[in-house]
Amino acid sequence: MSVSAETVYIPSDDVVAREIEGEIIIVPLVAGIGGVDDELFTLNETGRAIWSKLDGHRTLADVVAEMAAEFAAEDDEIERDVVGLVTELIERRMLVAV
Repeated sequence: MSVSAETVYIPSDDVVAREIEGEIIIVPLVAGIGGVDDELFTLNETGRAIWSKLDGHRTLADVVAEMAAEFAAEDDEIERDVVGLVTELIERRMLVAV
């Protein structure tokens, strides 16, 4: 699965996400979402920041640019992290392209 910088992504209707003690917990609502051994998926602070930007309005390139403005890291490192998380969430069917 490859992601596109110009694509807009949103959380799947098959998951619900809640913030608990500063982390985002993603809970599948249907069977087959997530991983074989996973029932819940937890995002740390960086993952939470990325998740909050996947709102159906921003392209992946927009998300990367906003993350680069917020976090003190090399642009290519931020892009790798964003694309890596988005790819994983798509593979787990927790994100979908608009």
